[in-house]
Amino acid sequence: MRALDEHAITAWAAACVHSLEVLCPAINGINVYPVADSDTGSNLLHTMSGAHARLAAEPDTDSAVKALSVLARGAVLAARGNSGVILSQVLRGLAETAGTVPELDGPSLAKALANAHRTATDAVARPVQGTMLSVLQAVAAAVATQPGELPDVVAVAAKAASEALEQTPHQLPVLAAAGVVDAGARGLVAVFDALAGVVTGTETQISHSCEAHPHAEPDAERAPYAWEVMYLLDGVADADVPVLRRTLSGLGDSVTVAGDGSGGHAVHVHCADIGAAIEAGLRAGRPSGIRVEPLITPTPIEPPSGPDRAVVAVVHGEELAELLREEGFAVLAVPDHATPSVEEMLGLITERAAGHITVLAGGESLTRAADDAAGHPMIGDRDVVVIPCASPVQVLSALAVHDAGRRANDDVVAMAEAAAATRRGELVVAAEESITWVGLAHAGDLIGFVDGEVVLVEPAGAEPAEAAMGVLNRMLAVGGELVTVLTGTAAPSGLTDELRERLRAERPEVEFVDYPGGQADAVLLIGVE
Repeated sequence: MRALDEHAITAWAAACVHSLEVLCPAINGINVYPVADSDTGSNLLHTMSGAHARLAAEPDTDSAVKALSVLARGAVLAARGNSGVILSQVLRGLAETAGTVPELDGPSLAKALANAHRTATDAVARPVQGTMLSVLQAVAAAVATQPGELPDVVAVAAKAASEALEQTPHQLPVLAAAGVVDAGARGLVAVFDALAGVVTGTETQISHSCEAHPHAEPDAERAPYAWEVMYLLDGVADADVPVLRRTLSGLGDSVTVAGDGSGGHAVHVHCADIGAAIEAGLRAGRPSGIRVEPLITPTPIEPPSGPDRAVVAVVHGEELAELLREEGFAVLAVPDHATPSVEEMLGLITERAAGHITVLAGGESLTRAADDAAGHPMIGDRDVVVIPCASPVQVLSALAVHDAGRRANDDVVAMAEAAAATRRGELVVAAEESITWVGLAHAGDLIGFVDGEVVLVEPAGAEPAEAAMGVLNRMLAVGGELVTVLTGTAAPSGLTDELRERLRAERPEVEFVDYPGGQADAVLLIGVE
């Protein structure tokens, strides 16, 4: 086959339904993320079956673009679960790129697959690696370098999808702990395999690994810890869609607001407040087809084989976050002065394959966000402990004493004590005129803080190294063995080298280390232990 016409699209839809019917029990069996509710295979099958049925009922699909458009609308209307909504957006992205051409050749399909990735990703409030979106990303990247004949493009797409599927356990710890690939991603691989089968004229091979660990039978007496809320939404203005996403992200996670290309949207969220999720839709447009399903965590039949705990952090500054990631910690990086959403914090916690999670929050606003997430119903049965840190340097101190071999409670106490024992300093540039405890500060002046109190004001143009030493001498006056410095984006080149040399000359007993922090609101962040 050299191009996809309306007949090929219909055959592809039928092949997808067949493959998903065969794989449905196995996909349900490996469904552990975002909720282990064993319905991803059923949701994908219901979504694709609805799309196929709508296409079969349309007599006027005389081109590939019309067939794809009908398929996409049918998928949005029939979409169930997070995976079903994402699949509907894959079809919508393909349809929108097809334009008015009667057939899709190889280059046209490659372009359409790239748009399918963008459309599906845009519908998700917080994209996560190790899911269907990772498969789409890999497919889009692979076909971008293969603008050849249609058989070549679909072969490359199917191969890239399969390889990306095998990587999902390395991207999501909860999948690795369960020993499975992502369920939604497995279903999407079946969709690409079906396309390759239609184009090449060969029977679709359902051969990828889909083994699952056995699940316990659902316990009817267990109460749901949260709810899956879905509805269709009409009459919503484009400008209101981001507002709706933010509102839903404040209620829970797995948020998608997916358009059908003609003004309708499918809305999906996992949350504890059903009424608030529906009210958000009422404020934005006209909800219909409301569905609510309980989310119940199955009882595990085997205890975890390794330590059932994890340590995560939330900090300002991407450079600091990358430093912590290199040490093996999961980190949420938040822009300066911003507060993470509930969904972002829930993702940081719930994506860990652990029952006990310690959260290190590198600032007062971040601590409040972590505390809110720790008490959120979406946490389920997890035991979450937040260690408050007033500065990122205290996060570093806590992580330095973390010992995975210790008992969880003892480790939390050790990290909390290390954070509390670390004195914190800052050197910032004044943004405006202000009165401080040590005198008047003008815009552009250098201001030094120790434990939140102003201890020094130097006029604009003063040497940053001199001002930093002034702060350090006050901090070291009561003792200290280790100085840790995080440099901000405004720190001049060579500043930390000069500080190291001056400390070596004036206080040779003190060890000095520095790292790029990436913070924009402080020239230096200083910790003394």
